[in-house]
Amino acid sequence: MNALVALCHFCELHGPRTLFCTEALHPPSPSPSQAGAAVPGDRDRDGDREGEGLTMRANSSASQRGEMCEGCRSLPASHPGFVSIDDETGIRFLSHQHPRQSQLFSVVRQACVRSLSCEVCPGREGPIFFGDEQHGFVFSHTFFIKDSLARGFQRWYSIVMVAMDRIYLINSWPFLLRHLRLTIQSLQSTALKVFDNEQGVCPQRAVRMNSVFSPAVYPHQRSGSAARSLTSLTQHPNLWASLHSSFSWLLKACGSRLTEKLLEGAPTEDTLVLKERQTEQEEEISCWEGGEGVTSRLQLNQLERELGSDLPCDKGQGVEFPGPHFRSLRHLRLVLGAPEFRQLVWHVLMGNQVIWRGADPGLIQSAFTVLKALLPVGCVRLIPYSAQYEEAYRCNFLGLSPDVTIPAHVSSSEFSVLVDVANTEKSCQYSAVSEDDIASMYQFINSSANVQPTDKGPTLLNKLEVALSNENLSVEVVSHCLLCLKEEWMNKVKVLFKFSKVDGRGREDTQKVLAVLGATGPGEDDNVRLLKFWMTGLSKTYKSHLMMAVRGVERSPSQ
Repeated sequence: MNALVALCHFCELHGPRTLFCTEALHPPSPSPSQAGAAVPGDRDRDGDREGEGLTMRANSSASQRGEMCEGCRSLPASHPGFVSIDDETGIRFLSHQHPRQSQLFSVVRQACVRSLSCEVCPGREGPIFFGDEQHGFVFSHTFFIKDSLARGFQRWYSIVMVAMDRIYLINSWPFLLRHLRLTIQSLQSTALKVFDNEQGVCPQRAVRMNSVFSPAVYPHQRSGSAARSLTSLTQHPNLWASLHSSFSWLLKACGSRLTEKLLEGAPTEDTLVLKERQTEQEEEISCWEGGEGVTSRLQLNQLERELGSDLPCDKGQGVEFPGPHFRSLRHLRLVLGAPEFRQLVWHVLMGNQVIWRGADPGLIQSAFTVLKALLPVGCVRLIPYSAQYEEAYRCNFLGLSPDVTIPAHVSSSEFSVLVDVANTEKSCQYSAVSEDDIASMYQFINSSANVQPTDKGPTLLNKLEVALSNENLSVEVVSHCLLCLKEEWMNKVKVLFKFSKVDGRGREDTQKVLAVLGATGPGEDDNVRLLKFWMTGLSKTYKSHLMMAVRGVERSPSQ
C-alpha cells in the first residue's frame, strides 16, 4: 500500500506543524538479494535493531530543517532520521521530520492543516476522513496530550495516514483505528504521569490565578517555556525510535492485510461453449467405456478424434508439423494478397465452407488456426486434414489431401471457397529457404462461385482490414482489436436473438433493432448474414437461460 503516516501538532506560536513522518520506498526491482542489502553508511550509525522482519538503523542523509521552536521540532538538528528495511520485500521505511519529496511535503502539510484546524469531529478527539483525488485521502485521528504549561493544560496532536487509494483507506478504517488508538493511549498515559508529577511539585492552576495577566504581553510571556517538545511531555528518551517502529509496522501490516484479487465476471460465450463440448465429450467416452466394458482402445481413440475435431483446440491441432506455417492474420494477408485475403475472410465470416487442399498438413493447420480466430468458438466446426470430402453441415473448415476430388455441387456453390496449395520448386528444399518465405515455396489459388465486391462487406471485416493495413499496430494490438470486435458483434447477436427468436418480433421491428445495433447501411446484407450465422454459435446455456427468463415473466402476472 502506497501510504504515508505523520504525527502533527498544533503549536501555540506557529500553528499546525508536522512533527514526524514515515514513508515507504519501494525498490525498483525487488529481489531476495536486494531485500537484505544494507544501505550505504547505515552501519556506522547506532546499532542495528531486529524486530518482526524489519531492520532499523539511522539514515545516513540528514534533512534540512528551518527555524522552529522546541515544540515544532521532533528530532535534534544533528539526528539523521531512521530507516527500516523489510527483509521480505526490500521495502524501506524512512522517518524524518518532513517528507523528502517536495510533492509529498505539500500533501502532508495540507493534511496536517486540515486535520488540526479545518476538519473537526464531535468532541474534537477521534477519527475523521477527508481528501480528494488531487491531494490524496486522509485518515486522521486527533487527540490531546497533557501539558502543565499549556493553555488549558493540554496540547492538540493528530496522527494522519495519507494515501491516494480511497477505497483501500476506507476498508482499512477499523484496522487503523484499533492500532492508532493503542499508540495514542500509550502517549497519553505516559504524558499523564509526567503531568501529575509536575502538578504535585508546583500546581500551575494556583500559580496562574495569582499571577498578573495581560493579553498584550501574553505571547511573550508564554514564548519562553510554553513550547515544549513531545519528548519533554512524555519523558520518553526513545520516543521517536518507538514511533518509527510503530508507524513502519502499521504501513507494512496495512499493506499486507488486504490484497487485490482479479474477480472474473460472467463467462463468455466461448467459455460456455467449450465447457458444454467438454461435458458432451466426457459423457460420450463414459458411455463407450461403460456400455460393453470391453471397448477397445482403438475405438476410444477414434471417438476422441471425432469429438475433438469439433473443438477449436483438438488433439490434432496440438501436433507441431515441421516446415513453414502462418503466424498471424497479417502474415496470411501478406502471403495471399489483400484481394484474395478479403475474399477468404468474407467466406469465413459468412459461415461458408472454407476448404484448403494441399500436401502440407502443417501449413493447412496453421491457416485454420489463424482463420478460426475470426469466429466465436461455437461457430467453428473443424476437420484439420482428411482423405475424403466432408459435407458442409459437418465442418466449415476442411483440410484435404491433394488427390481428393471436390464434388461438382460444392465447386459450383456460392457457399464455399477452395484454396489449392501447389508446391513450387523451392518447396522441396525449404530447409535452404527461410521458413517464413512461404510465398516463394507455395502457390495459392482461390476459387469460388461467389465473387464478393471489394467495396462492400460486413462492418467487422472493414474495421479488421484497417487494423491489419496499419503497420504501426503490432500483431498483439491487432489481436486485441479483433477480440474487441468479436465481443462487440457477439453482444449484437445476443440482442438480435432475444428480440427475434425469443420475443418473436416481426420483420419491421427487427429492422429497427438492426438500425439501433449499427448493422444497417453499406454492407447491410452481409451484416445480417454475419449476425444470423453467429447466432448459431450461441451456447445452449445462454439460450435456455433466456427461454426460462421469458417463461418466468409470462407466468408472473397470473401468479
